[in-house]
Amino acid sequence: MSTEEDLKYTDQTAAIKRRFDPVMTEPIPARMYLKSPGWIEYARAAVVLAAGIAIGLAIPSFYETRNAADIAMQQLPIRAARAHLVYSPEVRHPVEVDAKQQDHLVKWLSKRLDTPLKVPVLTQEGFELLGGRLLPGGRGPVAQFMYQDATGKRLTLYVTPTRNAEEKLTSFRFAKEGDVSVFYWIDDQCGYALSGEIDKGTLAKVAALVYKQLES
Repeated sequence: MSTEEDLKYTDQTAAIKRRFDPVMTEPIPARMYLKSPGWIEYARAAVVLAAGIAIGLAIPSFYETRNAADIAMQQLPIRAARAHLVYSPEVRHPVEVDAKQQDHLVKWLSKRLDTPLKVPVLTQEGFELLGGRLLPGGRGPVAQFMYQDATGKRLTLYVTPTRNAEEKLTSFRFAKEGDVSVFYWIDDQCGYALSGEIDKGTLAKVAALVYKQLES
């Protein structure tokens, strides 16, 4: 590079420094050091928290009823089958109130469940009412009615109040808990589960008869 070119670059550098050095050395404005007042941060946090709470409250309210219905449906056959396994083998005390006191049994259980109950008649399928009892359930008291055929086979009808239109499921569902088969459904007033250690086809016929009488 020639001496003449060196002088040109030196002049340009000097000109740049003269132009921009005053800007580079200016003091930083005081406002740049100022922080936001503490209450602003709290206000922002409060807004975010409020929004989060609103969303959190809205989501459960949307799903709460459906989840309650799902839980009720899942628990119904399990509770019914287990109650059947506990009481159906009993020889001397299979029921709390026997069929000879059917009127008293129905009135008592209806009062305890706060729901008018019916006792299906299953003689055309070969099952006679033995009686019933009061049981603890997931949402309060439930009723169990027990039937027996000529061979000693027993069926139990488990009844639990629902009183929730969104839980209505009039179609049958089938479940099995060990050796116990269960047909169950839910209407506006109650959930029903018919349980027995019998074949699915026979239990289905009896369940259809129960359903027909309860819905009539």
